[in-house]
Amino acid sequence: MEDKKNIRPSAPVQEEQYEEIDLMELLRKLLKNWKTIVKWCCVAGVIGLVVGFSIPKEYTVSSKLAPEIVSRTNSSLSSLASLAGVNLSNMSTSDAVYPELYPEIVSSTPFVVELFSVPVEIETRREGTVHTDLYTYLLDYTRSPWWSAVFSAPFKALGWLMNLVRGGDEEEVEGYASLDPYALTPEQEAIVKAIRESVSLQVDSKNSMITLEVSAQDPVVATDLSKEVISRIESYVTDYRTEKSRKDLDYYEQLYEEAREEYYDAQQRYARYVDANQNVVLRSVMAEQDRLKNEMDLAYNLYNTCAQQVQMAKAKVQQETPVCVVVEPPTLPTQPSKPSKMLTLVAFVFLGACLSAVWVLFGKDWVADLRSGLKTAKTDAPATVGEK
Repeated sequence: MEDKKNIRPSAPVQEEQYEEIDLMELLRKLLKNWKTIVKWCCVAGVIGLVVGFSIPKEYTVSSKLAPEIVSRTNSSLSSLASLAGVNLSNMSTSDAVYPELYPEIVSSTPFVVELFSVPVEIETRREGTVHTDLYTYLLDYTRSPWWSAVFSAPFKALGWLMNLVRGGDEEEVEGYASLDPYALTPEQEAIVKAIRESVSLQVDSKNSMITLEVSAQDPVVATDLSKEVISRIESYVTDYRTEKSRKDLDYYEQLYEEAREEYYDAQQRYARYVDANQNVVLRSVMAEQDRLKNEMDLAYNLYNTCAQQVQMAKAKVQQETPVCVVVEPPTLPTQPSKPSKMLTLVAFVFLGACLSAVWVLFGKDWVADLRSGLKTAKTDAPATVGEK
């Protein structure tokens, strides 16, 4: 029994020793082939530099907005929720367009399609200053890495062949002259995707602060596009919140015009009748005069009431017009935001080191075993045939 007790605790120690020996063997193997690892890292570093310099520069413009929130939350309940880190203003707002919905609005197809016609001004080496729109800029004046053309070439060739097989009767629609947001062409879908990738909007759930980031290869285009997106967000929210009030205002203005015309007609009828029956003391004439005067007074009261309603509707439209404070306006960037050539270089060197380590530790042995297995199979094949 004592011998068994002495044997049991020694087993894990031996296993740990074997594991240490295995790790040390792997480390020695790596140190022994350090030249191979260095070569792989150098090759990966050169590839990383090529990739870093091939990616076009992009400039990012960041701005912050503080939208107005219409809330009907109990103040005591809101204060208790704020202590727990919960913002009840968004959950109790009477407005359906709350800040958390802004990213969905900005990335929606109708909103993005409206940005096609945004005017931009760019500086080119060949043409100098060019005034165009965002659609043409993204289509003709933006650069892409060389490998994107290589990867897209087979698909373009396949599309050309498919069009040739069909007979080439279908005319490709270029540009956005005939634009249907619900049936975009492949070219228009590519521009929509590019705009969605360049415009990023995030909302802070605690204070509802909106951070808008717009990226473009030209810093002026990024700044102008950022201003345009802010303006369109404000217009969208304003149109939504004041839609009911503006409809009421249009209705009251229509009633006001009708009441004014009726009042003017009643006033003219009364004046003509009085002028035509001066110095007449007949009861029938006086009764008709009183009736026309009462009609004129009723028309005037209606006219006055409609005028007051129009003024109240205008005040309501102004009251419900939201205020979106631009806390940090978009400014022209001076340094590109990406690509980071140093980060790309470090990432590729690290990847090369990992791949070379895998090759040294496992790849070589696996290839050697595979070659020896193939040689064994070749040498054994004639023997088996002879035996048969």
